[in-house]
Amino acid sequence: MTKQDITRIKQLLSTPKKIVIVTHKNPDGDAIGSTLGLYHYLIKSHDDVTVMTPNDYPTFLKWVPGESSILKYDTQTAACNKLIEDTDIIFTLDFNAFHRTGNMESVLSKNASIKIMIDHHQEPDDYAAYTYSDVSMSSTCQMIYHFIDMLGHTDSIDTNIATCLYVGIMTDTGSFRFRSTTSKTHRIIAKLIDKGADNTTIHNNIYDTNSYKRLQLLGCALSNLKIVPESRTAYITLSQNELNKFDYKKGDTEGVVNYALSLDNVIFAAIFIEDRQEGIIKISLRSKGEFSVNEFSKTHFNGGGHNNAAGGRSELSLKNTIESFISILPSYNKALNND
Repeated sequence: MTKQDITRIKQLLSTPKKIVIVTHKNPDGDAIGSTLGLYHYLIKSHDDVTVMTPNDYPTFLKWVPGESSILKYDTQTAACNKLIEDTDIIFTLDFNAFHRTGNMESVLSKNASIKIMIDHHQEPDDYAAYTYSDVSMSSTCQMIYHFIDMLGHTDSIDTNIATCLYVGIMTDTGSFRFRSTTSKTHRIIAKLIDKGADNTTIHNNIYDTNSYKRLQLLGCALSNLKIVPESRTAYITLSQNELNKFDYKKGDTEGVVNYALSLDNVIFAAIFIEDRQEGIIKISLRSKGEFSVNEFSKTHFNGGGHNNAAGGRSELSLKNTIESFISILPSYNKALNND
């Protein structure tokens, strides 16, 4: 984002505007943290600000400050469409292509409001009047901090904003262990703590509140863990029947793929989750080192993301998806074994 862009955005925001903030389908910690962090910043000078998500999100995110104000498009469609139709500015956060918003794609793509994209994923679409895209960033929440800084308003960061941004940075860096975590990331985290983010409480709310059924589902997932040693790969499967058996709730499989990646001599991990309602197999991919799961997912599973963390989908059965995945691996053995 250029200095000229920032100057124009400052001018845009210098008078009250109707603003909608949108994130991607199946929002995660970075999506909720960035949208609500920006929301708390903007409502200091704009009365009419609304956060929308395409659908619901995990229970462990439903304590984040301002969460109760979020509208869900799938259950509040008419109200959301009216707000989008009447808005002056739409901020799109933590995604860079409208198809990532599911059923919101059509209404967003047809809307003529000024759009501002803030995102850290690769290969952004060219739909926004102003684009702040940086794949080197740990998270969209870190970018929201920089955005507020570029506007010259870090003094306005309060406990609510700090808490929201901490949530997204913590979750998208795997509690600060991923390669995208830089010294700058840690300096921002320190400033957020100084502004009132309670790191212990935030971590406990996200990671340390489990239901009995969720832990049973984790046990089931780990019992399904398989290793492909010649490809330094491990994968986990969960069928719809297994999800139903353990009373699956949205977010219950968050982070499970990382158990596969933690295995000795494994640098590529996947989890395949059957979703009969959508008629697809949802896929999460993780890697260590230089092996790009972003490229792997784009090439084979209609997805994408980051070099070491990506998602995808398959319209085959769970069994056939796994067979396809295993058949693909040998063509990557050289890369996987040389990493």
